[in-house]
Amino acid sequence: MKFNLTLNRDEDKVLIVECPSIPACVIQAQTREEALENIKDAIAACLQVRAELGLPLTVETYQVEVTA
Repeated sequence: MKFNLTLNRDEDKVLIVECPSIPACVIQAQTREEALENIKDAIAACLQVRAELGLPLTVETYQVEVTA
């Protein structure tokens, strides 16, 4: 399965990576490489827990265009 991710640095320069299609699937890391490896483990764990709880594995996400 392929997932879209968001990567954002916080005020302490920590990289926050989130998988928007899996609620609460978020990790923190110092480097992009570490973050991308760790989010794979987090996604697998989140999918397993959601399956065990009988929840849908993912939620719908959309892209919208906004004129700024």
